[in-house]
Amino acid sequence: MKIKLFGSAFISFILILMALLLYYQFLINPSINENVPLPQDLHPKVQQNKETLIQQAADKGIRVIVTDGFRSFQDQDMLYEKGRSADGSIVTHAKGGESFHNFGLAIDFALLTAEGKAIWDIAYDGNGNAQSDWMEVVALAKELGFEWGGDWTHFKDYPHLEMRFGLSINELKRGKRPPEDSLTASQK
Repeated sequence: MKIKLFGSAFISFILILMALLLYYQFLINPSINENVPLPQDLHPKVQQNKETLIQQAADKGIRVIVTDGFRSFQDQDMLYEKGRSADGSIVTHAKGGESFHNFGLAIDFALLTAEGKAIWDIAYDGNGNAQSDWMEVVALAKELGFEWGGDWTHFKDYPHLEMRFGLSINELKRGKRPPEDSLTASQK
């Protein structure tokens, strides 16, 4: 009788443990809520702040080009494969659905030289004021409410700027979206 009781308790324990692990997996990696349409372009506030950033940088004599904005899940997966199953270096750790680009909330930028060549040189001083143009752009972006990938501790993504609107990737996957008229704290 003790053996049956122990076996039954053990099986119950295993079933509860499996249910908790499945629930935990759902919390950390939810599936996409297919009832909420995915964005197809940059969020209007991100688009507006992108344009403002380019203009403010130009006012300081810095030419900025946005090299990437909204990215589909498929495009994200192809980028993820670089340096893995495709030629090139690893440029992202995010698969499709795991990047703020996939929800229209991120952009990547580069600087343009006087000759019009795109560069990703964070020490470049094209406007001749003895300051890094890159860091001047980053400071402007932060004032507009962007978060900078260069501040990340795990994977530094220097060209990356994103506006999270207080949402996580998991919340975005579950269908939460920032309102169209969202303002960042510095703009209120």
